[in-house]
Amino acid sequence: MTPSTLPQPPAAAPIAPPAELAAVMQAFNEVTARLTATHETLTAQVERLQGELREAKAAVERSRHLAMVGELAAGIAHEIRNPLGSIGLYARMLQEDLAAMPGPCATAGKIAGAVTRLNAVVHDVLAFARPIKVRADEIDAVELMSGALEAARGPGAEWEGVQVDLGESAKKALAINGDPNLLHQALVNVIRNAAQAMTPDEGPRPENRRIELACQRRRVRDGEGRPQMMVSLSVRDTGPGFPAEVLPRVFQPFFTTRAAGTGLGLAIVHRILDAHGGRVAISNHPGGGAVVELLLPR
Repeated sequence: MTPSTLPQPPAAAPIAPPAELAAVMQAFNEVTARLTATHETLTAQVERLQGELREAKAAVERSRHLAMVGELAAGIAHEIRNPLGSIGLYARMLQEDLAAMPGPCATAGKIAGAVTRLNAVVHDVLAFARPIKVRADEIDAVELMSGALEAARGPGAEWEGVQVDLGESAKKALAINGDPNLLHQALVNVIRNAAQAMTPDEGPRPENRRIELACQRRRVRDGEGRPQMMVSLSVRDTGPGFPAEVLPRVFQPFFTTRAAGTGLGLAIVHRILDAHGGRVAISNHPGGGAVVELLLPR
């Protein structure tokens, strides 16, 4: 075999210049960084959607529970109402008969006062248990919130020094479809709760006692995880917010952290929003205070 026919070693691959290797490594690092960022973003979105789905399912379960409790409460309230009326009547008659005897007359007055307070509780129970029929109409969200604010404000101590901020979002025309009377009642309850949450006996009294109202369109997830565009009517206060142990129970009938509360305010609000195909969302604001959102289908 002649030298020319001997197998030749393969030619060595050309070595890329250092500048090209650096460019390849930089491109690889950039792609890796983008993939990592995308993965983190998708993971965060999945966690957020799972959280929204859990909240929506919990809202459905609360609706079922409230309906059952409402039926039971209505039966009890009706049984109490008649004898309570009789006790109130007899207490007023005693007051008249004992007018010349200050001590016994004062005692009869206390009985009449207790009956009045119990009647208020019975009224709230029946309002909670009453079947809700929505008579839907087109409503201007700004007018609805302004009217509810005017009705909720009063001379009580809870409104002393309270500033109300009707934010820019609550000044733009936004039409919603719903029952004006029921939604008015729901907003009045939420606004009054916000004012009461900032009174001295409810926790630390901030220097700036303020209620902020806002309305906007917002995309949320329904009970099946599907995206849905809804209208948000929100009320934020600058009080102490919801304690973590209280958040899961705020919609339970008769649950309250106030000495004079019946614990039916938010339960009634929940029933009204449920009848509209919406829901109530509660949270603590990062800047302090609580936020209650009434979410209505467009």
